[in-house]
Amino acid sequence: MTALLSDPAGIQSPATARPARTARRRRPKVGRTLLLLLFAAYFFVPLYAAVDFTLGGSRRNMGHTLSVWTGLVHQDGFTTNLMTSLKIAAGTVALLLVLMVPTMAWLHLRLPHMRRFVEGVCLLPMAIPAVVIANGILGAFKSWPQAITGSSWILILEYVILALPFTYRSLDAGLSAIPLTTLVEAARSLGASWPTTLWRVVVPNIRTSIASAGILGAALALGEFTIANLLLLNTFPIWTDQAGQQDGEVATTASMLILFLSWLLLMLVSHLGRGRRARKSAKSDPKSDKPDKTDNLGSAQ
Repeated sequence: MTALLSDPAGIQSPATARPARTARRRRPKVGRTLLLLLFAAYFFVPLYAAVDFTLGGSRRNMGHTLSVWTGLVHQDGFTTNLMTSLKIAAGTVALLLVLMVPTMAWLHLRLPHMRRFVEGVCLLPMAIPAVVIANGILGAFKSWPQAITGSSWILILEYVILALPFTYRSLDAGLSAIPLTTLVEAARSLGASWPTTLWRVVVPNIRTSIASAGILGAALALGEFTIANLLLLNTFPIWTDQAGQQDGEVATTASMLILFLSWLLLMLVSHLGRGRRARKSAKSDPKSDKPDKTDNLGSAQ
């Protein structure tokens, strides 16, 4: 029996080779698990330290308290600057999507050979320093009315440019994942105009990508500091920096609040995307091998 399991020439029998293969399969799982734990520690340990600092557990030795969190709304300038940043974020997302969704759809339909060039242009804000962008926009808009150059509108225009890389990537992935040409030609053959086709066929099929682009743009507008500081405009990050010079707990608590708000919005988008895919799967007949071709065009008819 031993001779059957072990070959004197060094060739392993199937019975001995199976545990070796199993061990080799387990090694990558162990490596992935360690890598995952390392990344989790990299992200969550600083978050835990920041939250613990805002709760006072690391300094007072008196237990944790929510007094800093509950008293945040009573700080001078907190509500005003937070509302300003929320308005800037809403304006940035609205202008960004109004400009980019039709442009990206037209690019995929009529100018696919220009996608690389447009992608390079959209990625430029990641390579150009924020100081250069701020000075360039101030020079370009110096002849415009003070109501634009001295207000939040100038920040909205700058944040739209800064959010172009994330918006392009998100919308490009969404449009590449659907049969865009077939859907648009089918809608147009049914008599739908281009705006109707865009609103009732293209947008519903890439709503998850649109939501992702909007959330990333809003997160950028809520957390941007350098350009707002150069333009001497008061936003929530500027208020957080000024508050941090007087009270570190208040500044850290405000930063955590914006971080958790952005995180909550991202989780909401992810949940909505999974819910939409689940509803589409439930509508399709599991016994039928044919895909439901009327699902994408139903809203255009």
